[in-house]
Amino acid sequence: MKKVLSFIRPHSALVLLSLLMAVVSVVLTLYVPVLTGRVIDEIVGPGAVQFERIARIMKVMVFIVLITAAAQWVMNVANNRIVCLVSSEVREQAFEKIEILPVSYLDAHSSGDLVSRVIADVDQFADGLLLGFTQFFTGVATILGTLVFMLVTNAGITLVVVLLTPVSLLAARFIAQKTYAMFRMQSEARGEQTALVDEMVANQKVVQAYGQEKNIQGRFDKMNERLRSYSLRAVFFSSITNPVTRFVNSLVYTGVGLTGALCVVRGVMSVGQLSAFLSYANQYTKPFNEISGVVTELQNALACAGRVFELLEAPAQTPDAEAAKELPDNPGSMSLEHVNFSYVPQKKLIQDFNLKVKAGQRVAIVGPTGCGKTTLINLLMRFYDVNSGAIKIEGTDIREVRRHDLRSTFGMVLQDTWLSGGTIRDNIAMGRPEAEEKEIIEAAKRAHAHSFIRRLPRGYDTVIGENGGSLSQGQKQLLCIARVMLCLPPMLILDEATSSIDIRTEARIQEAFHSMMQGRTSFIVAHRLSTIQNADVILVMQDGNVIEQGNHESLLKKGGAYARLYNSQFVLSQADNRADVFVRGKQD
Repeated sequence: MKKVLSFIRPHSALVLLSLLMAVVSVVLTLYVPVLTGRVIDEIVGPGAVQFERIARIMKVMVFIVLITAAAQWVMNVANNRIVCLVSSEVREQAFEKIEILPVSYLDAHSSGDLVSRVIADVDQFADGLLLGFTQFFTGVATILGTLVFMLVTNAGITLVVVLLTPVSLLAARFIAQKTYAMFRMQSEARGEQTALVDEMVANQKVVQAYGQEKNIQGRFDKMNERLRSYSLRAVFFSSITNPVTRFVNSLVYTGVGLTGALCVVRGVMSVGQLSAFLSYANQYTKPFNEISGVVTELQNALACAGRVFELLEAPAQTPDAEAAKELPDNPGSMSLEHVNFSYVPQKKLIQDFNLKVKAGQRVAIVGPTGCGKTTLINLLMRFYDVNSGAIKIEGTDIREVRRHDLRSTFGMVLQDTWLSGGTIRDNIAMGRPEAEEKEIIEAAKRAHAHSFIRRLPRGYDTVIGENGGSLSQGQKQLLCIARVMLCLPPMLILDEATSSIDIRTEARIQEAFHSMMQGRTSFIVAHRLSTIQNADVILVMQDGNVIEQGNHESLLKKGGAYARLYNSQFVLSQADNRADVFVRGKQD
């Protein structure tokens, strides 16, 4: 609740306005029974009804009802504005937090669960908050106001009402404790289910290709059953609130009726006053129904808010150094000094890694799957920080440089492409939004993407959906290459940048890369060794260590791991060629 209040505090003016209108509406609402009692007392008997006095009282009642309606309208407007502002700010902070979370956090949490926290949980939190503002304040004000009016009318009957009140409070407390735990589990189960749905929708082709529909359906059914169970128990505990409080209300009403009737018989109070008191008994007990319902909803809201606050309070990535250093305009040289890194402390990966790269060199990184090639790229881009040692650019430790400045010096094309929803033009110009049309087209031509873009319905203005929509994997990769060619940063990282492109187009793009890499320090991760023969330095990695280092010719002469890897690819390539010739001969 303290955390929730910290978001509400900036809107204290609206909260005070809401409270003021709640008090006004409650006081005026409670004054109406007094007037009603007076009207009853003016009906003395047959032929003795004071119509003129009743008419005056009725005019006052109409005026009060209109003022009460206006106060409630202002209160509701203020409450809605508070809730909309708070939920908007919570979502904004949650999204900002996601952008500064370390990659390790995102790797450990499913995207569906994060989406559920930012969207569904914030919605539930906002709904509970609105209900709390709308009914909680009014309910509390009604209870206090009613007690004051009843004390003024008859202190003895008021004592009967107060003595029965704790029963309702104890019932509400018991229910609140039960419902919080159930709503918490319901929210977590909903997040797991959202994560599964998100994962399956994104990878439906793979699911169908491997015939896993029944298996996935089974997993979904188990999650759905768990969600149903938690929801049913949460709804059960929350639904008994109303019957319990209504039972207590009936006790209060009965006590007031019996005690009041005895007072009327003894002449202590009039029939009109008893009528007002019975009305107050209803007014007094009604908020307990509402507040109990609000408490139940607040348990759900607070359970969802707890999941959102867990995200907001997750440790952010190490902040940039306060006295951050600046890199030169065209950095080139780089060194890795005694670098140690592992994703999990128990499992060592990169150990005592040392490397010096001169400005303008092309460094190729090869090795078997899991040897640490992509991990090295993650360290260069500072998606992860080294456990020990240092990575330096032009003699400056990259941890002393702002991440934005570091990453703006690199142009990166990965095997896994990513395109945002928008036009082709917007996706190419992502790194340079201010680029002119002719520059975008020229970059697309160099990436050999211009020809297929022209064939699209609206060319560069064609809107593509999430992650490229209906574009092929090769077309997506060409757009990512065009994006880098437009930026032309001083350093390049190419991680299987042409893995989804046909051989003929790849040869042309390799020529474009060759000209683009002139004078630029480049890191190239490749499985096809034919694409890196012109690299200045080839690093052969195994189990996080560089086991061989040199150029293509020197490594072949050495006859070590690189030579074996190259020869195995050459033999496979020769076998594929012979198979192609055999098939063509059969067809002829």
